[in-house]
Amino acid sequence: MNFPYFIAKKVSFSGEKSFSRLIIRIAIVAIALSLTVMIVSTALNQGFKHEITTKMFGFWGHIHINDNNYIRSFESKPINVHQDFYPSLSEVGQIEYGGSDDSYNFQKKDKLTKGGIAHIQRYGLKEGILESNSDMEGVILKGIWRDYNWDFMKDYLVEGNPITFPDAEMSRDILISMSTASRLQLKVGDRLTVNFVNKNQVVNRRMKICGIYKTGLEEYDKRFALVDIRQVQKLLGWSEDEVGGFEVFIDNIDDLDVFRYYLTEEVLPLKLFAESIRYKFPGIFDWLGLQNINEVVILILMIIVAIINMVTALMILILERTSMVGVLKAVGEQDWNIRKIFMYYAAYIIGLGLIWGNLIGITLCLLQKKFEFITLSEEDYYMSVAPIALDLWTVLMLNAGTMLITLLFLILPSYLVTTIQPVKALRFK
Repeated sequence: MNFPYFIAKKVSFSGEKSFSRLIIRIAIVAIALSLTVMIVSTALNQGFKHEITTKMFGFWGHIHINDNNYIRSFESKPINVHQDFYPSLSEVGQIEYGGSDDSYNFQKKDKLTKGGIAHIQRYGLKEGILESNSDMEGVILKGIWRDYNWDFMKDYLVEGNPITFPDAEMSRDILISMSTASRLQLKVGDRLTVNFVNKNQVVNRRMKICGIYKTGLEEYDKRFALVDIRQVQKLLGWSEDEVGGFEVFIDNIDDLDVFRYYLTEEVLPLKLFAESIRYKFPGIFDWLGLQNINEVVILILMIIVAIINMVTALMILILERTSMVGVLKAVGEQDWNIRKIFMYYAAYIIGLGLIWGNLIGITLCLLQKKFEFITLSEEDYYMSVAPIALDLWTVLMLNAGTMLITLLFLILPSYLVTTIQPVKALRFK
């Protein structure tokens, strides 16, 4: 029989009222609140990252393929649409690779990507000015074709329908954002004029609003509109075989750098290069990196709160049970076994706190996910409600980490048992 565990169990479930009971309750509440904050903050942070990256990659793709002479402007040098990798690149599945994170080796092949390439589509960009009866606004027209992946945009289509692509002529459809529609006082079905500067001359096109979208990424919503790529080709003087570049979508974001190197080294001709969207628009991803730092700081602070409360509780428990320690020492019990009694007792207290912390934390996350009662400023956070991404594995790791780290820090204060002398302890029994 495990004697320390047996004694700890008896002490834990004893109904004796004492000052230590209050301290134990405070410790349980501290553990519960710490875990609750950790679960909620982690779920919120993961939700933010998931929602923002989903919007970013859904709008732009994960990797852009452009001409080597491409300059980061919104009117790129055209490349021929007839490439060996297009559209067959979307059939590439998991690939084997080796090497480090900044120097991939596709001949070593000791690792495997988590996913493959999901989709590839052509695009072209042209700057213009939207003109309505009430106002004017500058935008960037993003030309798309029938290969465009509407799975993402359909989730953010507020009104109307996707662009149609007739065979005989260019589509006059235009898909604008809700912020643009609001400022120009436009709605689905309205017609507007799009003005362009082409070879020092002003050219205009009449277009019809087929739909209105809202991604919540205000930086892009107020600047971009979607049109038939043939409109962009004609305005830029390109042939139907020329496009601004290709957008590549992958299955798993963790494979982003691997596939970027893979495309550059193994797939693309020398005149083309692949660029990750992280490097194309670094500002938002730097902001996401700051959120990771905030999460780490919160986790550390909550662990410290739990440790301080448990150290205090353990020391009070030992002092209150001084007579019991004296009796055990008098009958020959070793110091380590006596210390284990209090460590088991501490584990029981932590366990109760973790149960309540899980119950409160997970409940709050599920309520937010269901009722969305915490709202945000969409201009500042790119979304109108606080997103929740509750991951079972993360919750289990938080529980295990809290239990393990707290118990490790309790080993030192448990040495207080060794300072108790049986004679003195029994004298004041």
